[in-house]
Amino acid sequence: MPNRPPRLRSRWGPPGHPSGLRPPRDRRQWARLLKQGLIAAAGAFAGISLLNLVWPRPEPAGISGEADNLSDLANVPNRPVTVLVIGVDADQPGEDTNNAAPAGPPNADALLLLRVNPGGPLQVLPLPASLAVQLPGQQRPQSLGSLYRSGGPALTADAVRELVGLPAGRPDRYLVLGRGTLRALVDRLGTVEANPPRSMRYTDKAQKLNIDLQAGVQRLSPEQMEHLARWRDPARPVESRLDNQREVVGSLQRELSVQGMRVDLPALVEGLQGQVNSNLTRGEVLSLMAAALRPESGVSFTSLPLAPTRQSQAAKATGLRELAASLPDPFWPEPKTASGDPARAAAP
Repeated sequence: MPNRPPRLRSRWGPPGHPSGLRPPRDRRQWARLLKQGLIAAAGAFAGISLLNLVWPRPEPAGISGEADNLSDLANVPNRPVTVLVIGVDADQPGEDTNNAAPAGPPNADALLLLRVNPGGPLQVLPLPASLAVQLPGQQRPQSLGSLYRSGGPALTADAVRELVGLPAGRPDRYLVLGRGTLRALVDRLGTVEANPPRSMRYTDKAQKLNIDLQAGVQRLSPEQMEHLARWRDPARPVESRLDNQREVVGSLQRELSVQGMRVDLPALVEGLQGQVNSNLTRGEVLSLMAAALRPESGVSFTSLPLAPTRQSQAAKATGLRELAASLPDPFWPEPKTASGDPARAAAP
């Protein structure tokens, strides 16, 4: 049985009350993982080899652009593959400054776990960027999204693994996107059909941001899809942002499934390579798309239970949210294989 994932305790509780992220049973291992996360992403993930047991070789001809349908695009993985998607508040990954207020180095503005199942739906677990975490040796908690600033994808992935209770070796891959990456993807699709749940209006002259979306099913432009992803309801900022992320992911999956090979998926992946930071190979991306975009695939969303917003001034000042007091163990289990056992990570 895997260790129970850490639970967040109240930072604003009675004096002397323990707070922050409880490390797993092996504290030294958790501290070591977090320290490793401070290394640049390329070095931190250098030990992760290609998952030869997950993506069969050789790759089909579709990778060279000769595929006529999704089944010819690439070999689908042999087991579920988990990808951590990190959306930063800069226009492109790798930029030194964000495109947000207050200005500064980029943070992770959106976090998603995607699990691509070769025989089931695409599973999506949105993660609040404002989720409170407390690293070993630190006196105060910080937001999950801020870990990207100090430790990049490696530290963010380590914290997500502990928070959600993922098995060792998960997530298998990471994908960092900028706001411009989302616009570029939608631009290659033309427009995307989406269903904003309500009218959304917001203006920020400092960011040159003017959101004005109507409710209901409609075709959204690249800029409008970005606005849908960014808008939040002042009355429920965390929950509304997560709701909008679900709508964006679901809309993109449906649009890509409907358009299929008409958009030349290999060319689309090639065209976006300069706008992402990832340890996924081009062939692996096409393999995941072949599995996730099947008409019968669909999308299954899971919500991470959050504790009620604390009303103290200290809590409101930080804007941090905490996990619910009790979560199932494991919270987000992997589908079982044909033998009835959970899927295991492939050996390097």
